[in-house]
Amino acid sequence: MSSTENSEPDAPSFSQIAHRLKALRKELKSRGLDGFIVPRADEHQGEYVPPSADRLSWLTGFTGSAGLAVILADQAAIFIDGRYTLQVRDEVPENLFAYRHLISEPATDWIRDNLGEGKIIGFDPWLTTPNQVRRYQLAAEQAGGSLAATTSNPVDAVWADRPGPPQGRIVPHDLEYAGKSSLDKRHDIATILTDAGQDAVVLSAPDSIAWLLNVRGEDLPYAPQPLSFAVLHSDGSVDWFVDPEKPTAELAQHLGPDVSRHDPEDLGDILDALGRHKALVRLSGDADPEWVAERLRTAGASIATGQDPCLLPKAIKNDTELDGMRNAHKRDGNALVKFLAWLDQAAEGGNLTEMEAADYLESCRRQSPKLKGLSFTTIAGAGPNGAIVHYRVTPESNRPLEPGSLFLLDSGGQYPDGTTDVTRTIAIGTPSDEMRENFTRVLRGHIAIATARFPVGTTGSQLDPFARRPLWDAGLDYDHGTGHGVGSYLNVHEGPHRISKTANSIPLAPGMIISNEPGYYKTGAYGIRIENLVAVVVADTQGAGDNPTLGFETLTQAPIDRRLVVTELMESQEVAWLNGYHAWVRANLLPGMNSETAAWLKAATSPISFK
Repeated sequence: MSSTENSEPDAPSFSQIAHRLKALRKELKSRGLDGFIVPRADEHQGEYVPPSADRLSWLTGFTGSAGLAVILADQAAIFIDGRYTLQVRDEVPENLFAYRHLISEPATDWIRDNLGEGKIIGFDPWLTTPNQVRRYQLAAEQAGGSLAATTSNPVDAVWADRPGPPQGRIVPHDLEYAGKSSLDKRHDIATILTDAGQDAVVLSAPDSIAWLLNVRGEDLPYAPQPLSFAVLHSDGSVDWFVDPEKPTAELAQHLGPDVSRHDPEDLGDILDALGRHKALVRLSGDADPEWVAERLRTAGASIATGQDPCLLPKAIKNDTELDGMRNAHKRDGNALVKFLAWLDQAAEGGNLTEMEAADYLESCRRQSPKLKGLSFTTIAGAGPNGAIVHYRVTPESNRPLEPGSLFLLDSGGQYPDGTTDVTRTIAIGTPSDEMRENFTRVLRGHIAIATARFPVGTTGSQLDPFARRPLWDAGLDYDHGTGHGVGSYLNVHEGPHRISKTANSIPLAPGMIISNEPGYYKTGAYGIRIENLVAVVVADTQGAGDNPTLGFETLTQAPIDRRLVVTELMESQEVAWLNGYHAWVRANLLPGMNSETAAWLKAATSPISFK
C-alpha cells in the first residue's frame, strides 16, 4: 500500500459535517444532554485509533493525531495543538466550530464559559480518563451545570456507516529482537507492584501489553500492536482481554501457562473479582478509562493512582534492542540515500509532486525484505505545505516541488528490530538567503542537542533550550517539542521521556531512544525541520565525582543538505560535528552501493570548510 493510499474513508465535505453535527445535536437532546465531549481517542488513549473509533474525524473532518471537540446545542469548538493550527482551517468549517489551542485555551475553560446554568454535558467513560473527568466536572460546575457519563456513545448512534473493529492477527515477537523474555518482564513488573504493596495493575496501553507479552499485532496501520486490555497480578500472572479470533496458534506456547486469554467483554468480571478480594489496584489517572476506575470503585477495590509500570522499562532499551535499532537505521539509511540521489535529478524540471516523491521513498524502503510497513504517514511538504507541521498530502493539496523552494520530508519505517523516524529539509533548485540562514539556525540547534553532555538526573525539558537558542537569538521559535521517545518495533511516539518546553519529571537514562528535531515554519512560505533519532548513552567524558556524564549516540544515517548551510553563522566545532557525522554516514553506507548512488553520496557528504 503506498503512503498516499490508505483504508481511511474520504474526508467529509463541509455540508456533510454540518449534517452530522445537526444529527448529533438531535441525539443529545433526545438523551437529555445539552452538550457532549468528543475526544480524538479510543479506549486505549493511543496516538493511532482504528477507523471505528475515529469519531472526531468523522464528526468534524479533523485528521490530526491530537484534538478534542466540545458540542453544545448552539455552538461548538475544536481544540488542537500548535502542530495543527494551519491544518484545522483546511479540514474543519469555521462557521461550525471555533478554533482553540488545546494547551493555552483548554476545553475546560471553554466549557466553564459557555455551558450555562443548569446544563448537562455528557462524556463517554471509555474514552475519558479519571483525571480528565475531574477537570471536566469542575469546569461544568463552575458554569453552574453538571457532567454526566453516557452508557453508550451518542456519536455512534448517528454514525450510520461506522466501520467494524479491526481484526488484525497477533504474532510472537521473537527473543532475538526483544532481548528479554516475557516471563522475565512479567516478573520484573510484578516486583514493582509487590514492592509498592499493590495486588494488580490494569494495562490499557496496547504497546505496554505488546512489550510485556512480547507480541506484535496488525490492528493499527503504523503501530504494530494488538488492541487489548490486560491485568497483571503481583504473582506475575496475566489476564489478557483480546478478541479470540485474533491470536495465532503459536501464541499459547509462546506465552506459557501464566497468561490467561479472555474475551474483551470479560474485563468487568475480573475487575469485580478484584473488588471482592478488596485488592489494591494500580491505575493511571491519565491513561486508563474512567469506566475501569468506576467499575473497580463500585466493586469494592481500592485504587492506587500511578504511572503504567511498563512505561519506563519499555523506554530503556536493552542491548539487543539497541543493536536492532542501529541495524534498522543503517537499513533505512540505504533507502533514504537511494531516494535522495534520485530526488536531485527527478525534481530538476519542477514537475515532481509531493505524492510521487512520497511513493518513491516508500518503494525504496520496500526493497528491504525486513520492512514491515511505515511508522507513520509520510509528511511530504513542498513550499508552503512544509510549514504545516503534520501535513498530510491529499490529491487536492498535492503540490509540485518547484525550483527555489524547500521540501520537508518526514518519514519512517517499521522493522522487526527497530523503528525509524527521520526528517530532512531539501533545497529544490537555488534556495534564498533567508531559507539558508534559518536552516542553519535549526541545524545549530540540532547539533547542540546531538553534542550535549549532561549529568545523571537531567530531564529533556532542561535540554530543550539548547535546541532553541540559535532561533531565539533571531526572534524565532517553533510550536512543538524538540524530541519524543521512540519504541522498538512499536510506537514511533513513546513516553514517558521527551525533550520539550513542557515540564517533564522523567530523567533521561541510558538506553532511551529519543528524536532530535528542532524546526522553523514560515506560514505560507516554507518549513524547516532536521530530525535524527538518538540513544542516551554514558559519555566518554566523566563528570566530577562518582556520577557519570550522559550524552547522545546518533542513530539516523542520512545526509543533511549542505547546500542550505551557511558556515559563517556556525562555530568551528559545529562544522566539525557536521563533517564528522557525514563521514560516519559515508563510511557506513557506501559499501555495497551502486556506483551512481555512491558518487552522489560522496558529494553529499563531502567536508565543508569553516569560514
